[in-house]
Amino acid sequence: MKKITFIPGDGIGLEIMYAAKEIIDAVTDSIEWEEVIAGSTAYEKCGVLLPEETIKSIEKNRIVLKGPITTPVGTGFRSINVELRQRFNLYANVRPVKTFEGIDSLYKNLDLVIVRENTEDLYRGIEHKVNENAAESIKIITREASERIVDFAFKLAEKEKRNKVTLTHKANIMKLTDGLFLQAGRDVSTKYPHIKFEDVIVDAMAMKLVMNPHDYEVIVAPNLYGDILSDLAAGLVGGLGMAPGANIGDSTAIFEPVHGSAPDIAGKNIANPTSAILSGTMMLKYIGEEKAANIIEEALKQVLMKKGLHTKDLGGNLTTSEFKDEIIKYILN
Repeated sequence: MKKITFIPGDGIGLEIMYAAKEIIDAVTDSIEWEEVIAGSTAYEKCGVLLPEETIKSIEKNRIVLKGPITTPVGTGFRSINVELRQRFNLYANVRPVKTFEGIDSLYKNLDLVIVRENTEDLYRGIEHKVNENAAESIKIITREASERIVDFAFKLAEKEKRNKVTLTHKANIMKLTDGLFLQAGRDVSTKYPHIKFEDVIVDAMAMKLVMNPHDYEVIVAPNLYGDILSDLAAGLVGGLGMAPGANIGDSTAIFEPVHGSAPDIAGKNIANPTSAILSGTMMLKYIGEEKAANIIEEALKQVLMKKGLHTKDLGGNLTTSEFKDEIIKYILN
């Protein structure tokens, strides 16, 4: 029995995460869930965004399935997600980008992964006002973090039998920071001569991803570029509702849908839970439950292939719970 910290989150998280959890429970009885809260839900209940109980649960269990979280404006952390990544040193953000038959998307048979460095760059939040009319933000890039994330990308390519790693940067302009990231990537690549390595300037990468996304298998990027490119790539396969994510460190991993809490549709039972479901299958694979993950992915694939069996955002009429029920029905039949 594996104990997993479960954070439903805010907004639509309260719908899509319970749907994902119910689907996982329909496939395996090897998980014991420990439910805790964070974000607006926690703030309304106990006056803090990240309760000590939640932090202790993550410290103890080390594996988390988490919903989208709202950070209230004007109080607490800049971002709870960033706080969790930095607190638990979750240095690798992993964003698979994959098409599903039956979903309208710009491309077919697309299957790539974006690996984003998660702990530094401009997201360190080191900024200050110079004067009333100017502000300055400091970009931090270190060799240690750069080598670590590129090595992670190569190891992922090996594990998933992918043949190429593409590093993206802006070293033609930021010669010291991005130059360091690029050099660290080149140094690490020499340990993996059996995997092709290339580098692409980030603005060209954005264009190439739109024009020829099948040319790429694993893309590794600093924090800011990885954030932007992963959302761009999600747009190629149907949007953020189809995009799962993971934040992984040496001892802790948090799996979560990449979209926000969508308070405008919260409580209406119309949110698409696909991103949450796929984040759950990523978690299952991480803890060694490969068979359970594959069963869920196959069920999701079969349901999405059927015309009309989609949530509203995908052109269908199913509610969140009806979509979840169709997946469970396929699993149990």
